[in-house]
Order: sequence, then structure tokens, then C-alpha cells
Amino acid sequence: MGEQPIYIGTEEVEKFLNYPTLIPLLERALIQFSSGSEGGVVQPVRTIVPVAKYRGFLGVMPAYSAADDALTTKLVTFYENKVSSAVPSHQATVLLFDPTNGTLKAVIDGKVITDRRTSAVSAIATRVLRPLRAEVLCILGSGAQAQSHYQVLTQQFLFKTVKIWSRTKENAEKFAEAVGGGVIVCSSAQEAVTDADVIVTATMATEPVLFGEWVKTGAHINAIGACRPDWRELDDSLMKNCVLYVDSKEAAEKESGDIVISQANIYAEIGEVLKGTKTAHQEKTTVFKSVGMAIEDTVSAKLVYDSWMAINANK
Repeated sequence: MGEQPIYIGTEEVEKFLNYPTLIPLLERALIQFSSGSEGGVVQPVRTIVPVAKYRGFLGVMPAYSAADDALTTKLVTFYENKVSSAVPSHQATVLLFDPTNGTLKAVIDGKVITDRRTSAVSAIATRVLRPLRAEVLCILGSGAQAQSHYQVLTQQFLFKTVKIWSRTKENAEKFAEAVGGGVIVCSSAQEAVTDADVIVTATMATEPVLFGEWVKTGAHINAIGACRPDWRELDDSLMKNCVLYVDSKEAAEKESGDIVISQANIYAEIGEVLKGTKTAHQEKTTVFKSVGMAIEDTVSAKLVYDSWMAINANK
């Protein structure tokens, strides 16, 4: 029998996965992914298994990075209507393998990885696409993704005002209290969005909650929710009058209801902008539609594993 795989839980993942270290690794991974075969990233579009009886889904997300020599699969579940509020809508586990022989080396809690790699990639997109004077941040949603986006965007950028809206005011007020940063709680999505320079949509919405007529010209939107081809967060007006960026064209055209239903044209992958082969249109209204990629989990899990091993290998 070989060695048993190690388990790395939430607290340790939080300790090892800090944004200043993670963001440059993800930038490199995005560039490699958008470089095709020469980038050395192997990543099929995720497999989704519907669990119709309980309105849930199981996603399977494998990837290999030649540059990192890292092989992982993330297993993620997400449920539309949770029976218990004690159970998060999204749960995830990342399996990290030895790429030389296929041995399972680590089982890593995937929740923090999912939250932080998603928000870190939004921060990368925001850096290159936001208007030059970005003073007002708006977040629609109050869950885990809303919180991680608040953390990274207020760390990386100097906003004068942060506004939030959630479907229930109670949740929005809890969010504002939890982050403790003078967040303005708004009574409507329109109120929150008005005058915002950077907008994050991180909701479980299946119908649009953000409308183009509310958005000021030149604003940048990070669209995180609506991860099914029949779910939406953004309306046709916004989708058709923006410059649209994605993490993966192949995945976004298959998985994003905002794109599938509106039939909006994708201008570029964010990795192409980072490479310098596509333009960052900061003067126009931009949308970064993030469906989330397995390679982001791979890079994050490798960072966590290497950090854990550096401390624990000789114990």
C-alpha cells in the first residue's frame, strides 16, 4: 500500500490562499489557457450531472497544467433551493494527483478555493477593464462570492463608496455588518447600480437582476452567477451593448445563459487581453462573464498543497 492522501481543510486553505500570492499565478494560468496547445493547459468543459429530484447539480472539473506539472479534479455541487440555510448552496472538494503516476496525493476542501480563485480572477479583469476613474463599487448579492469579491476588490482598488443590494434586506445588512467597511445597503438593485463604476453580480438569480438602462456608460461588470444555459443575471440590452469578455469562450458559449439566450458576441478571453493580443476597452461598458475554470482550481490547489508540504513535510 502506498501513502494515504493528506486532507487539507478549510482553515488551512484560508491560511495558504492569500490574494497577493494567488493573483499572479492565476494571471499566468489565464494567459496559458488562452495560448492554446502551446500554453500546456488541458481542460475539457465541465461535466454537469443534474439531480432533478432535489433541484441540484454535480459538476466535475478536471485539468492539467504542464507549466505547474499539476493534475486535479474539482467536484462541486450546487443547489437552487436549499432545504437548510445551514448548508451552503455550493460545496466543493479538489482532488490533487501526482501527474507522474496518477496517485491521489491530497483531498482539499474546495469552498475557499472556489470563492477566492473566482474573486481573484474578477480582480484581474477589473484591473484591465475598469474605467480609469473607478470610485463606486456595487455588489448585487450577499453570499460567499459577494463577500470574497468585496474583500479582494477593496484590497486591490481604492473605492470611495461601496453599495450592496440583496433579495432580502436582512441578508444585505448582515453582509454590511460582517465586512464592517461602511457599506451602503440599498433597497433596490437599480439604486445600488446607479453611478457605479464597477459592478459585481453574484446572485442565484435565474432571471435578469441587472438591466442595461441602469448602467452608466463605461462601467465594468463582473458577472459571476447564472452558471446554467437557462439562467440569467443580465438583460439583453446590457449584453448586446457591452464589450464582452469571458474566461473561456468554449465554456461560456455552452454554460452561460446570459450569453446563450442573448446571443451576444464574445470579444475576447481575459487571457488574450493579458497576453496583449486583444484590447482592453476601458472607455466602453465592459462585461466579464466568469463561468469559472478548472485550471484556476488546479493552480490554487497546487499553491495550497505546496504551502502545506513546506510546513508539514518533516513533521
